[in-house]
Amino acid sequence: MTRALVIAPQWIGDAVMTEPLLARLHARGERLAVGALPWVAPVYRAMPQVSEVIEFPFAHGGLQLRGRRQLARQVHDRFDVAYICPNSLKSALLPFLAGIPKRVGYLGEARVGLLTHRLRNPAKGQRPPMVAFYSALSGEADLTHDRPHLQLASADVDANLAALGLQRGGYCVLAPGAEYGPAKRWPTRHFAALADQLALPVVLLGAAKEAEMCAEIMRSATTANIVNLAGKTTLAQALSVICATKFMMSNDSGLMHVGAGFGVPQVAIFGSSSPLHTPPLNAAAQVLWLKSDPAYQPALDCAPCFERVCPLGHTRCLNDITPAMVRQHLPL
Repeated sequence: MTRALVIAPQWIGDAVMTEPLLARLHARGERLAVGALPWVAPVYRAMPQVSEVIEFPFAHGGLQLRGRRQLARQVHDRFDVAYICPNSLKSALLPFLAGIPKRVGYLGEARVGLLTHRLRNPAKGQRPPMVAFYSALSGEADLTHDRPHLQLASADVDANLAALGLQRGGYCVLAPGAEYGPAKRWPTRHFAALADQLALPVVLLGAAKEAEMCAEIMRSATTANIVNLAGKTTLAQALSVICATKFMMSNDSGLMHVGAGFGVPQVAIFGSSSPLHTPPLNAAAQVLWLKSDPAYQPALDCAPCFERVCPLGHTRCLNDITPAMVRQHLPL
């Protein structure tokens, strides 16, 4: 059996989008260990094909060469092949230092010598959807139908929900955050107005840095049937909350991809980014993107700009998506 180490991306959404790659590797008999940073490791524990999750003790920034050498000594001789999902130099260092014989990854950041099997990195404007981008590391063809699938043990879901005072299907999730920047975030006033129109209890989910944003939604909403869990859950708990929700509404974010991985009914809003590149691959997903709406005028010739902040200062791509437009796509 081939022993494989997969070096995971550092973002939750990207981690979800690597699942089809892992499914392909597992299907051909490879035993999978995933090396992941602590904040994305719970995503890989929701992938049954993963035999082991190795949490990397690294932080953002810097090569942290000493730590990588120490970890490389620990995994030396344990793996036959490494699949390196990120494009960075530092992500390819550990497999190289560990002497893993076959090291597969995309060219980039002067890491030619660190890889034994190199894939050409498409130009930014020519890059395929991210799921296919990651799945191509398998060396297989016909990547267009890959969809991520996540799975949690029912007992774990029930325990996490009980700890948060929630019941399966008894609430809906709104996730107003997006790590990338405000040009990917639907306005908080719109989230508040939408919450006021929903009959189900509303759960606000997000990271600790999004707690104030969610608090603003609560202050602006008139409904009392709303709870702010931003920054109050572990990622494992947040996965359970999303897994058991009646439906979910979010921006283009990591939690959006989590919802897609669990196949929950969802509405995803896109602003500066593009659903052609990072769509929620979920048959139960609805995408709202004014760029693709022929009835919206004047047309959004500026989209997708992929900027963190609207360079034109109006953010029409998000401001002009009304709560009523979202509500009509929700499974109420």
